[in-house]
Amino acid sequence: MDKIVYRLVFNRRKRLNKDGRALVQLEAYQHNRKKYFSTHIYLRPEQWDSRRMGVKRHPNEHFLNQWLRDYVARIEKMELELWLQGKPVSLETIKHLIYKGGNSQSFLAFYEKELREAHLKESSRRNHHSTLVLLKAFRDDILFQELTFELVCSFEYFLSQKGYHANTIAKHMKHLKRYINQAINKDYLSEQQYVFRKYRIKTVEYRHTHLTPDELARLEHLRESEGSHRYRKTLDAFLFCCYAGVRYSDFIRLNSTNLVRMRQETWLIYRAVKTGVEVHLPLNLLFEGKAIAILHDYRKDLESFFRLKNNSNVNKELKRIAQAAGLEKRVSFHTARHTNATLLIYNGVNITTVQKLLGHKSVKTTQVYASVMDRTIVQDLKLHRVKSGK
Repeated sequence: MDKIVYRLVFNRRKRLNKDGRALVQLEAYQHNRKKYFSTHIYLRPEQWDSRRMGVKRHPNEHFLNQWLRDYVARIEKMELELWLQGKPVSLETIKHLIYKGGNSQSFLAFYEKELREAHLKESSRRNHHSTLVLLKAFRDDILFQELTFELVCSFEYFLSQKGYHANTIAKHMKHLKRYINQAINKDYLSEQQYVFRKYRIKTVEYRHTHLTPDELARLEHLRESEGSHRYRKTLDAFLFCCYAGVRYSDFIRLNSTNLVRMRQETWLIYRAVKTGVEVHLPLNLLFEGKAIAILHDYRKDLESFFRLKNNSNVNKELKRIAQAAGLEKRVSFHTARHTNATLLIYNGVNITTVQKLLGHKSVKTTQVYASVMDRTIVQDLKLHRVKSGK
């Protein structure tokens, strides 16, 4: 059998990533066939010496070149040990040995490392981590070679058995897909192993949940009762966002500097995390200034008012609050934003004004709430017809 010939190659795909870098790979050649293995080293084009097959003009040039030499030497040693043991030497056996070494065969270890190094918002990082936690609950470990269509379907079934909503399952599947894509891009997996070519992520149409004026009044009444003391801050934060239409991600970043006095009126001014749009809210003109009344109750420690538990725990508390108020709807913190938009439109506020208040870049995003107007028209006409028949 012919010995495998190794050489380092840079930017084999002639494509740079978003940071202007490309991967250094080890090319293995035998019997007119080639396989490529990732060194996990990314460089700029000017940092690679193609003639000497080494790193140049890099702050860690000496260390990286030594690491690459050691990497090649380790693989050549694997090949030599196979020869000495009288075992067949092929590109497939070398590939198996490379992926078997250390944690390199573990997809979950890969996922964890990529998540740790990813440039993500903290809220997104927590979401991606929740998927990793569920994957570990599903299997103690998942190897790259185990990433099959059957495994992904089994993970979906596992999530459904735990009672997750279809769209929540879809969210976790999208996270899984992201890290499988990264494994392919970094040559831990071949493109032939891409399971999402067969598997389709399934979602269902989501209807925005909002509170009616009567349901909102029930929560306001609960706020005045002694039984709400345990979850009072969560309830107050939720009601504040019903009046102001603020997302959870924006609410927890607010502080006293976001409250500005202009012409004897209190304005809430902030830049939305999701869209980057600066939002200006005249709190005294929204829902009879009820948001200002809540802020007044926390005037001695306003900063703590804007510091909540994580979104998941807050939603669990809101579920208990809704039950205490006798609400049958499934309420989450985002319900407050939907309630704000829906009730503003219900009361005749122009949709472009609602767009500005919500911080939407396009009025098309806001139009989803306008459907409440159609339902309200039908309800009003039915009511008028009943009265006319008397």
